[in-house]
This record gives sequence, structure tokens and C-alpha cells, in this order.
Amino acid sequence: MEKPSSAAEQDPESSQHHLTVPSGLTQSEFDDLKPVVAEFHTYRVGPGHCSSLLAQRIHAPLETVWKVVRRFDKPQTYKHFIRSCTVKEGFVMSVGCTRDVNVISGLPAATSTERLDLLDEEGHVTGFSIIGGEHRLRNYRSVTTVHGFERDGRIWTVVLESYVVDVPEGNSEEDTRLFADTVVRLNLQKLASVTEAMARDGDANSQV
Repeated sequence: MEKPSSAAEQDPESSQHHLTVPSGLTQSEFDDLKPVVAEFHTYRVGPGHCSSLLAQRIHAPLETVWKVVRRFDKPQTYKHFIRSCTVKEGFVMSVGCTRDVNVISGLPAATSTERLDLLDEEGHVTGFSIIGGEHRLRNYRSVTTVHGFERDGRIWTVVLESYVVDVPEGNSEEDTRLFADTVVRLNLQKLASVTEAMARDGDANSQV
């Protein structure tokens, strides 16, 4: 019997992230993660939009990494280009809450208002969208998933982060993806350094 194709395979406008192993992952790791990619990291990508999926292997337990990633109110813990982040008084971290981010100078952005779209504590999934501010990432939506691996006595974590965004007028899809990929990649690299240090020092002594 012929195996039914997935929605991503059937829809020519769907992102094709499930077909290509992200840089930094092994084929074996990616094979384990394909169902997650299909569920959480697939977007409809028509003309004027671009999307990408990036991955980071981290030598720290899943719980340590998730402790940092889940903090919608503290993105500056691992996101390079954020000067500060403020939330409303009485903030409760739940779907629909917002944060106001100030970006460091030198980037084509100044402020960003962002909404928490997804928070699954058990599945280790979070996502947000940019809903306002002064920046070039129009209609930016992102999903991050955190995955624990244990093989041959070794424990590590893989973080997948994907996004979809409008291509600004006057820019190419390639330029837009290069810019967004660079920001996400640097953030994931810092996430690795921060959480690996936490794992070495012991989580109990780490403030997040």
C-alpha cells in the first residue's frame, strides 16, 4: 500500500523543512525529529514570504535548556540584540501575553512588541509573533521546540527554531532569510553557551 503523503508534501506552498537536515544535526537526530518538524515547524509560504528552520545541539539536559527558553519575559538571557525587555504590571506568562523589547543600536530595528502564541510546558514548545514596533521583520512568527536525547550514556539537547516572515519591499527573499537566519543562529549559539555553563555550574546556583 502506498504511504499517504503529509500535508507539507501535498501542499506546494508549505515550507519544506522536513526534507532537509538543518546544519549541525545528524541524519539520525533529524529522523527522530521529523514528526515534530511536520507538526510545529511547517508554514504556508506564498509569494512575498520566506521561512527557515535552524537547529542547535546543546550539551546540557533538556530541563536546563527549557528553563531558559520558556521565559518569554526574559529573552535577553540568550538573545544577543536585546537591550531590555519589559512586561506589564501583574504579568502572567500565558498565551496572549505580550512583551516590549528594546533592541541594541546598529540594527535595522529599535523596538518590538511581541505576543506569546504557544506555550506547552510538557511538550517543551513555545512560539511568539511580532505584532508591533519599529523593525523590518513584518508578520514575523516563530516556534521553538526543545528535545532531549540520550544515547550510549550521553545526554544532550537539540533546539529547533523556525520562523516565517514577510519579505520587505525592495529586498530579496535570500537577503531577508540571511538576515533573520543570522540573528536566530547567534541567539541559539548564545543559548548553548549559557545553558552549558549552567549545567557545569549546577542549575541550583543559576538564576533565570
